[in-house]
Amino acid sequence: MPPRRQPTARQTRLGAELRKLREAAGLKATEAASLLGVNSVQVSQIESGIAGVSEERVRRLASHYACADADLIMTLAAMATDRTRGWWEQFRGFLPTSFLDIAELEHHSTYRRDVEFLLIPGLLQTDAYARAAFSSRIPELTNEELDLRVHHRMQRKVILEGPSPIPYEAIIHEAALRIRVSDRAVSQAQLDRVLELSEPEHVTVRVIPFDLDGFGGAWSAMMLAGGAVPRLDTAVRDAPHGTAFIDSEAQLNVFRTLFRRLQDVSLDPERSRAFIHQLAKDL
Repeated sequence: MPPRRQPTARQTRLGAELRKLREAAGLKATEAASLLGVNSVQVSQIESGIAGVSEERVRRLASHYACADADLIMTLAAMATDRTRGWWEQFRGFLPTSFLDIAELEHHSTYRRDVEFLLIPGLLQTDAYARAAFSSRIPELTNEELDLRVHHRMQRKVILEGPSPIPYEAIIHEAALRIRVSDRAVSQAQLDRVLELSEPEHVTVRVIPFDLDGFGGAWSAMMLAGGAVPRLDTAVRDAPHGTAFIDSEAQLNVFRTLFRRLQDVSLDPERSRAFIHQLAKDL
């Protein structure tokens, strides 16, 4: 099988987890290569996601690394055999790969959490709001690029409104609710849509109001996606060089802690809905 030219974030994550297991066992790549009957270059390609790996080899490596986490091994083995070609594949070659990686990540997630300070979370956006938000990008997008991004964002809502929705929680600062990315009508419709989407039990929306005392947590937007096991959780952040997928346990713990703190200081779901309803009335 030839090396992949551009592995997906999921394929890269599988390789990274195998590398973490090897390093935790204190073994070198040459030792893993000897076990598999390959050379160290091939092990490096597997651990970077450039080369695929079979379920049998994943289990052999995990056993050799003395990994006792049966749930993790089972999940990694399933990742190795996963051949899912989801709805996002229609955008391959037309949108940046990070768009497809996020959709694939969401498809396999057990939950989603968002924190936003300046924009409504993408999964809660209306078509018109998303279009206005993407229209402000620099350099400007062509009409075709704009249409593709909006269409992709709308399809991502399948994890909230599809046949198998996952638990979703969004913490939104009042600034994001008040900023008009377009006109009054778009803002009005957007607030109404947030209220509508927050009605099902699996969706929770919390608001951080401006007049909250002692709030020093306004850093930047973040996204957390739950893995099949906690070790496979993923944080996603926008960075100057593009979208960053974060899998370091230390960094994940920082984001988990930050999210819990924001939960503690934000309004509860009922008060948040009342707050948003009042903002919509005042427009």
